Amino acid sequence: VSRARISPVMKPLASRCSGMSRASSSSPSERRFAGFSRPNLAVKARGERTFTVDKPLGLSLSQGQNGLTVKNAGGNAAKAGIKNGDTVIYTSSFFGDELWPSDKLSFTNSALKAAPSPVTIIVSDDPVDIKRLVARPAPKRFGGKSRLSAKQKELATHLCLDCGWIYAEETAFAQAPNDFVCPQCNAGKKRFGSFDVTTGKITEPISTFQVINVLIVILGLGVVGALGYAGLLLS
Repeated sequence: VSRARISPVMKPLASRCSGMSRASSSSPSERRFAGFSRPNLAVKARGERTFTVDKPLGLSLSQGQNGLTVKNAGGNAAKAGIKNGDTVIYTSSFFGDELWPSDKLSFTNSALKAAPSPVTIIVSDDPVDIKRLVARPAPKRFGGKSRLSAKQKELATHLCLDCGWIYAEETAFAQAPNDFVCPQCNAGKKRFGSFDVTTGKITEPISTFQVINVLIVILGLGVVGALGYAGLLLS
């Protein structure tokens, strides 16, 4: 139908329909410009299940092709409803203010250690392209714990390996008393590892047992070397 044959009464309707057609085939930014504004929301995959898990988690993960696979769910993870074989696609970030895609096992384990309790874990029952997922805001919790401030992030040096509480005090961790315990889970000072707030890297302390093992190995090698040398002298 040519524009000349449209009656004056039908022109406004034809113009509106034409505008809607152009808007439906245009980009999101063009639709907003045309008056069809729609927020850019992260798409939730079908089959997602969200769990809130207290620490200690009792959760063991393994690397999967499209997310992380629950190798063993026990303790609080099992109580929350997580099961062996579930595919984890999101977990809490280091500070718990976001949810990060679970594409790398080492990174996710570090984030789960650092995140304040409780943590959020999302599993998917349907296939998901993990590489296309983006960070999401963490679910809001009524009465939730406050996040670290900018000043606390500057002071953060150590992290409790048992519950993820971050030491961000004015007193240096090395100067804290030997009987210092984690205020969240009562773990001793030896259960803290050094924590890089920028990279999220956690360095676990060397235990006395590990030191003894190293000394035993060194001593054993020394004895073997000495016996070998003595054997050469006697031959």
